[in-house]
Amino acid sequence: MPTKITSPGHARKRSETRFLALSIALALTAVGATTYAFTAGAEQPRGKQVELSVDGGTAVVDTASLAVRARTRDGRELTLSDASGTDLGAPGPVTRTDGGGARWSYPARGIDVAARTDHGRLSLRLKAHRDTSVSWPVTGTDAATSSLQLPRGEGLDVPVDDAFWTTGKGGLGGSTVDVGEGLTLPLWGFSLGEKAGVSYLTPTDIGTSLGFTAPGGRLRATAEHTFDRGEGTRDYAVTFALTDGNPVAPAADYRSYLAERGQLGSLKRKIAKNPATGKLLGAFHAYTWGDARKAPAVRKLRELGVDRMWLGYDGTPYPDKEAVRAAKKAGYLVGPYDSFANGQDPRTADAPNAVWPGRVYPDDCVRDAGGKPETGFGGRGCYLSSQAFEQAEPRHHYLRDRVRSMVANGADSYFLDVDATGELFRDHDKGHPMTKAKDRENRLARMRRIADTGKGLVLGSETAQAWANEVLAFDHGGATPATDGLWALQKDREKWGGYYPENAPGVFFKPVDLPADLAKSMYDPRYRVPLYETALHGSLVNTERWELSYDKLPRQKSTRALLAMLGNTPLNYVLDGPSLNKHGAELAALQKYFSPLHKAAGTEPLTSYRRLTGDRAVQRTVFGRGTLTVTANFGTTAYKGLPGGCVEARLKGDDAPRRLCPAKLG
Repeated sequence: MPTKITSPGHARKRSETRFLALSIALALTAVGATTYAFTAGAEQPRGKQVELSVDGGTAVVDTASLAVRARTRDGRELTLSDASGTDLGAPGPVTRTDGGGARWSYPARGIDVAARTDHGRLSLRLKAHRDTSVSWPVTGTDAATSSLQLPRGEGLDVPVDDAFWTTGKGGLGGSTVDVGEGLTLPLWGFSLGEKAGVSYLTPTDIGTSLGFTAPGGRLRATAEHTFDRGEGTRDYAVTFALTDGNPVAPAADYRSYLAERGQLGSLKRKIAKNPATGKLLGAFHAYTWGDARKAPAVRKLRELGVDRMWLGYDGTPYPDKEAVRAAKKAGYLVGPYDSFANGQDPRTADAPNAVWPGRVYPDDCVRDAGGKPETGFGGRGCYLSSQAFEQAEPRHHYLRDRVRSMVANGADSYFLDVDATGELFRDHDKGHPMTKAKDRENRLARMRRIADTGKGLVLGSETAQAWANEVLAFDHGGATPATDGLWALQKDREKWGGYYPENAPGVFFKPVDLPADLAKSMYDPRYRVPLYETALHGSLVNTERWELSYDKLPRQKSTRALLAMLGNTPLNYVLDGPSLNKHGAELAALQKYFSPLHKAAGTEPLTSYRRLTGDRAVQRTVFGRGTLTVTANFGTTAYKGLPGGCVEARLKGDDAPRRLCPAKLG
């Protein structure tokens, strides 16, 4: 059984880290020969080894190949990376840097390398002087490697020899993911047995991909970074941290990384700044349609006992002022779905939020290197340039006016689709050129304006990546480990449902039976781990995607409810009049259970994750310093009195645990 992960706020022994930072021993070791001691500014022989003290041991970098290994304090030798998969050429001499680091270069490749210890991690930063690429680090090659941690949605922990993932329909072996677009956190990790592991962070995620192979039936992961001047990706950084092998350790490492840099948001601070944000605590989320947008439906939810909700709406007619007043009176948040990403010809547009004034379409379309507009989502219109909007905003106020019109009914929340995801663009239009990094910067700026200016709106976005955690209060989609198989299924309108009827579109309301392999890759609790919550719980509220409402997947309802309670995350619904009548009592019962747990722990970090049985069926989380402890039994047999398919939660001070068995509610 993996050991307990301590609270990220206390995960690193700070006094020890400071001591190590002051006493880093840096040496160059000629293989099988002499150890060279540094003198200030001295250059050392080529092709040697750089040693840096890190938390838990010593990291050793072979400058000839960028292979990285570690010696732990308990005497273990670990391989953190094999040699670079790219021919780097002969390394130049190694020079000591201020602070006890080291620097060298690969002249033939045009790359400089700087190595140092960063808060107990090994940090390597590569800077290219011309466009090139490098395949490195090459990870998962240590013989003791047992499982891979990957932040796909909430998070996966995959045994490296599991045939479903290596060569089967799990689809990892032979696949590649864009770190800046396809992962919710810029990291991955490996457990090396039960007592050791490695966390890899890639803060320069744009331009970085992660490829998976399975030689000998065992998963490996190799990062590749493209150094491109035009894309602004000439810098590449990777950190390595030794962990205790707990599957959420890489996410705990990343939380610490954000906190060290002042980049970790806080719901407590967001609530202090905008008290309406506090209404997220305990709230389930739902997009409304038809009669569910009217005041009587809102009052019915409250009469059922639902004390907190986030109610969203897409398309027209919007909820009227009476419905919004009813929502606020009930203690709910209410707000529109919107997107700044799509532009269409106003004469033929199929969505009101794709219609913009003047010549926003087509003048402000993102254009590729050949000058062709980037086709919009679903083949509709084009993707609009965030740089074009930023340049126009001081004079034309397109975005400000859009937001004002969408909340003219008194809404106090706002869901801005796409902006916080990793789908970023390089715009080659000479009138509004931008890199992907600039696109990200623009999106952050406009999200911050929505959340911070005027009265402030409780802001959410889609599948929020970590870089947006400070500006958002919630996201829809970060909890969903979406796969290519899911996107393919959604294109089959006969099976998934389409955008009709208008008051209850099948894409949201039609129940679907997931294929067995897709259900396994997304919702099998043996593979699920709360990486996202470990990194960001207490900064923002995370749910599943809006088209994957709780009732959309009937066979997964119980498992999804247990996963939500284990992660202290809300369920997401779609509601119309009939569905409220049919499922309202069940929703109310689930929300009644969740509400006090989330009100108590929603602003706290996830501080411990453990598997209590060898089959991974029983799992436990702890939030804060014992504020909330949750035990979920995903199995079919009881565990210490907890029946299969049930969850128990205990708040600090509770005399007895609170039990929920979701299958008994339907």
